[in-house]
Amino acid sequence: MYLKIGNEIQKIDDYILFFIKKYGQNRCLDIIMPIVTFMGNMGIIWFIISIALILDKPYRIIGNSVILTLIISTIVGEGIMKHIVRRVRPCNKQDYVSNFYLKPTSYSFPSGHTLSSFAAAEMLSIYFIQYKLVFMIIAFLIALSRLYLYVHYPTDVIAGVIVGVLCSKIIFIVLQQGYNSSIQQILINVK
Repeated sequence: MYLKIGNEIQKIDDYILFFIKKYGQNRCLDIIMPIVTFMGNMGIIWFIISIALILDKPYRIIGNSVILTLIISTIVGEGIMKHIVRRVRPCNKQDYVSNFYLKPTSYSFPSGHTLSSFAAAEMLSIYFIQYKLVFMIIAFLIALSRLYLYVHYPTDVIAGVIVGVLCSKIIFIVLQQGYNSSIQQILINVK
């Protein structure tokens, strides 16, 4: 039964990627999407925002919270989940050739770019609700770029969104409730 469900999900994933490739790819996006995905490499866009917040003393705790969220979400996604699931990326199948993006060698599920982007975007949105749409659009574009570049399946991206948002919510609750006051104290005292 589980195998049949897995096969059906794989068919839907393959169809969506085929649809994107057939109807979405064009020269303009072939230039833009690698740039968008680069913004998500190692959470670079989110680290830049965090550093800017850390440098402004009233927002230091928020910047540190975002960095903590990026670290924990990376451990969960890249360090744990990818090695449990071990899903091969669509670009690493033998029938795919890409001329505009290097093929990643790590596993596919979940999308690390998406996971860290939505984790950071959600954490930032908690503190800066007026910019939530901006943060979510950036995270969404990074996630979409992973599909466009054929390095993730749609379910990898969906899992990245879910796990990323859950990570940020859990970290926020832990920090707010003071369950681990030593981490909270470290974040306050980092100068």
